[in-house]
Amino acid sequence: MSQEQSVIDSLDELERFLIAVESGGLGLTNVEGVGMATNNADGRHFVAVFDKGHKVLHARWITDEIFATGKDMVRNGVKGKH
Repeated sequence: MSQEQSVIDSLDELERFLIAVESGGLGLTNVEGVGMATNNADGRHFVAVFDKGHKVLHARWITDEIFATGKDMVRNGVKGKH
């Protein structure tokens, strides 16, 4: 990851990140998906935004807890609150 940003450490923050991706708020183009992964070099977890060719467009570090508890949110998307 080229820019060291604050680590996502709450489900609310993960939700805000996903909404920003879905709404175009990050200014990314050709977004095809979002997923969680583990850095092979150091074992840190991250959430990444991918293009059609599976290239990472943007990524943020996440805590172990968010990696464990936020998978459904990333997999299923963010549901609107009423």
